[in-house]
Amino acid sequence: MKIAMVSAQASPLAVLGDGPVGRRHVHIAELSAALTREGHDVTVYTRRESRRTPATVETPDGYRVVQVLAGPPKRLQEDDLLPSLGDFTRVLRSRWTKDRPDVVHAHFWSSGLASLLAAKDLGIPVVQTFHTLGTGAADRTRVERMIAKQAGQVVATSSDEVLSLTRLGMPRVRASVVSGGVDPAKFTVDGESARRTARHRIVSVGVPGADVVITALAALPETELVLAGSLTAEDARRLRGTAERAGVAGRMRTAGWVPRADLPALLRSADIVVCAPRSDPSGLVPLEAMACGVTVVAASVGVLTETVIDGVTGSLVSPGNPKELVGALRRLLSDGSSRETFGVAARDRVLARYSWDRVAVECTRAYVLAAQGASTRV
Repeated sequence: MKIAMVSAQASPLAVLGDGPVGRRHVHIAELSAALTREGHDVTVYTRRESRRTPATVETPDGYRVVQVLAGPPKRLQEDDLLPSLGDFTRVLRSRWTKDRPDVVHAHFWSSGLASLLAAKDLGIPVVQTFHTLGTGAADRTRVERMIAKQAGQVVATSSDEVLSLTRLGMPRVRASVVSGGVDPAKFTVDGESARRTARHRIVSVGVPGADVVITALAALPETELVLAGSLTAEDARRLRGTAERAGVAGRMRTAGWVPRADLPALLRSADIVVCAPRSDPSGLVPLEAMACGVTVVAASVGVLTETVIDGVTGSLVSPGNPKELVGALRRLLSDGSSRETFGVAARDRVLARYSWDRVAVECTRAYVLAAQGASTRV
């Protein structure tokens, strides 16, 4: 199958360069590589952010990346991307008219808009993954509603997301639930662990929910907290202030962005990895921790309610509730046997359900359904 993967903003080349990247970059890079291993011909279309980079890159994983010159050749913030989508769409349509893909898989709302416009009247089925929904942003919600209604299939990351999309008018029959994945060959139980300086260590990756974790740390003696992920100067000041008010600044370390090659060692150094956002979580970090055999405590929101099994691979707590989080962390930090049992179950769950190869197979099913639907509408 010839697959056009469209990601106007998140380029997989950033992952291959191992610079600071978001979870969407990783998702697109890993999914494209896994689809290629399955025998598909994958081309990723993204915006060109520098004239110094080539227009087309053949990646070591076998897929190619086409960098489209649309708007200024620099990194743009999400709100500044829309004026460049016209040029981006025209390039996609021109290429697909000459070399038609079997299916288009668009990532995020901006790519979905461009893909639907470019594929219009060409008979190419479009599959959409939103990653996040623009709750509260009226203009973006209108665009997302249109995409949800027109896409041949929507690949949602959780049942909660499907519910939100049906409220936007998406027919339930056109939704497939496919979580993100993890590479269990990179994220392993065995291997080096980062050095720690306290009896217990908690690791949290990313800004969402970090304030709740810091507040909980005050009730957990002999425990250090490592916050990983790129922080803005404002985020760093805010979180440091939270730690100082809670009296735990001396037990908290901000590690900043951690290269992906070093992330498994950091996760393995933790007794518990905490993922405590109040909404719209990324499900990748908990999966990576689970693949390393580490117990996860997560907020019971979105995809986390499906990847983390309460009482089996870790614990689920109410979002934004430091008291409940403290209770779960206390129980697990005092019970090494339970942590070990949960860690074994977590690794087994990842191997059974969340490898990128498994995700690629499930996405392929969505592509076939979209193609079948397109043929019946011709």
